[in-house]
Amino acid sequence: MRNNDNRHHVKAKKYLGQHFLNDEGIAQNIADSLTLKGYDTVLEIGPGMGVLTKYLLKKDITTYVIEIDTESVEYLQANYLNLAPRIIEQDVLKYDLNTVFKDEPFGIIGNFPYNISTQIVFKTLDMRNQIPEFSGMFQKEVAQRICSKEGSKVYGILSVLVQAFYEAEYLFTVPPSVFNPPPKVESGVLRLTRKENYTLPCDEKLFFKTVKTAFQQRRKTLRNSLKTFNLSDNLKANVIFGKRPEQLSVQEFIELTKLIEKDV
Repeated sequence: MRNNDNRHHVKAKKYLGQHFLNDEGIAQNIADSLTLKGYDTVLEIGPGMGVLTKYLLKKDITTYVIEIDTESVEYLQANYLNLAPRIIEQDVLKYDLNTVFKDEPFGIIGNFPYNISTQIVFKTLDMRNQIPEFSGMFQKEVAQRICSKEGSKVYGILSVLVQAFYEAEYLFTVPPSVFNPPPKVESGVLRLTRKENYTLPCDEKLFFKTVKTAFQQRRKTLRNSLKTFNLSDNLKANVIFGKRPEQLSVQEFIELTKLIEKDV
């Protein structure tokens, strides 16, 4: 990747919250973070000018990329001719990925734009039956939040919902100096590996609602934060309702959901 090409595209990508990675070693490490177990097709989100893509193309897998920026798409088409048929020029949040992948499994990877990274995770959760593995770079605080355990100050909605279905590993930190333009914060690379049993033994919609409602008032006990559920006094006397949401493990949130399910 030539530096002058990088500068040429920086302006075009700024509005997307994208920062270009220009460290080849880190790009290769991100590409290598995928174990490729249980699938042989990968979707890279936001490839830019292919610093990560070129390492994916060296692997014995089928690589697709999805990119919304026209200039970046033109660059990829001109410089990665073998990739051209698998470049999707779309907004990943609005595009139906089954148009390409049907019901087949695929992995997700990317240097994700900070401003849509959380939404990409939620889309992955919606499609978890097809996505065995997810790897990529986030703002460090977001990556840490996704991987944090109960009792942590950053443990929250994203932590619980992701870890209900995936094993989350924080892999390594990336400094601002390896990007153009440099972001004001550090980045973190994580890997999500889908659990063998990724369906919940409770009502999943109620589980999502319970977790989100509980953390909206994270300093309060569940007895207070879940008032809108109109639960019986008998249920609220359960010891679990005296805890705050950050004290509950994923399994305890599942058990909590089961209790509420019987009560409502």
